[in-house]
Amino acid sequence: MTTPVHVVGAGLAGSEAAWQLAEAGVPVVLHEMRPLRMTEAHRTGGFAELVCSNSFRGDDPLYNAVGLLHEEMRRLGSLILRAGEAHRLPAGGALAVDREGFSAAVTAALLAHSRVRVVREEVTGLPPEDWGSVIIATGPLTAPALAEAIRERTGDGSLAFFDAIAPIVHRDSIDMSVAWMQSRYGKGGGADYINCPLDRAQYEAFVAALLAAETTSFKEWEANTPYFDGCLPIEVMAARGPQTLRWGPMKPVGLADPRTGRRPWAVVQLRQDNALGMLWNMVGFQTKLKYAEQVRVFRTIPGLERAEFARLGGMHRNTFLNAPRVLDRLLRLRSAPHVRFAGQITGVEGYVESAAIGLLAGRFAAAEAKGEAPSPPPPETALGALLAHITGGADAETFQPMNITFGLFPPLEGAAKGRERKRALAERALAAADAWAGRPHVLPKPREAA
Repeated sequence: MTTPVHVVGAGLAGSEAAWQLAEAGVPVVLHEMRPLRMTEAHRTGGFAELVCSNSFRGDDPLYNAVGLLHEEMRRLGSLILRAGEAHRLPAGGALAVDREGFSAAVTAALLAHSRVRVVREEVTGLPPEDWGSVIIATGPLTAPALAEAIRERTGDGSLAFFDAIAPIVHRDSIDMSVAWMQSRYGKGGGADYINCPLDRAQYEAFVAALLAAETTSFKEWEANTPYFDGCLPIEVMAARGPQTLRWGPMKPVGLADPRTGRRPWAVVQLRQDNALGMLWNMVGFQTKLKYAEQVRVFRTIPGLERAEFARLGGMHRNTFLNAPRVLDRLLRLRSAPHVRFAGQITGVEGYVESAAIGLLAGRFAAAEAKGEAPSPPPPETALGALLAHITGGADAETFQPMNITFGLFPPLEGAAKGRERKRALAERALAAADAWAGRPHVLPKPREAA
């Protein structure tokens, strides 16, 4: 009988790793401390709970790097992508999901699998060697005792940044005589977002109120932790200049206010957050403002004057390894090769990227468990480009979390640029991914890019 592989953490990465192992015929012991011990951001004991946005971002496999990553994962039997597709919500060219239905589907699939045994407990130290193969996928909110054990073993100071959570608004509290439904440039269904328009005076007043609002204070141990540029708090963005928000999350391009027929000066977009359509996420409005200040300031936005919030914004510390220094090409800890890491703790950023590293860790561990030599995906693939970046492509001295981007892919020969270059990179990636997986190559149809 094959010795079970232990997976610590049932977030997106741990859930995906466990699924890949079980589907490969390898027994799994999945350790999850929730709900016995909760984190600062989680609310349930469900697997793959989404604590920030409900979007997996762009879903076009030929013109969008994360959409390409989606496609590669789908072709490799990803549980996260399967559950995401089953609980998809309208979001233009993006893949957004009903967070509760999505988590429930992932949880049910793993609990029902004959080769998965779930243990609800906190793992407080680096797993012993007699556990055999282990995947640690405890994410950005790794419990202190385990985080300290990892720091002691790696001999490398933890790096950390803050991740921020955007508010969620009840749909029936939005004034639709002011707001309207439209996707930028008519993408997706054409009317997937709620748009709240601001004229110049309203925008300038909003920015001033935002900058004057009181924020929560950092704990002493958090004071020198840098933000991740892809998830800056709205007030930090506003402080970078009076037009920053207008050309960031509040950009009005591709939209026209039906009351005037013209593009507004700025706009706040809300994206559907649950299947019933009753909850809507304020896109890009992650924040560290105090709760009372959030209510006061965000109700100055036209259409949100009477907004009722299902969840207010917040922030949490996000811990990750200096992966280029401490992990090998198969995601194993150099100082303890029986231990692999997966997910955001490896220094990738984003739901899909985290699940992708979980998928790879699971497949690598499964191959070893069956006496086979694991083979990393080619660097021309999205999976391979992401893996190569965190396990050696990035500079260990300046390593910071990274989303998938076409900038991580090996360069193409020739002079292709723009959309032509993206498509060429995607076509090369999918051909390489199919060859690596030993499956017939099929080129997908392009979808609307987000």
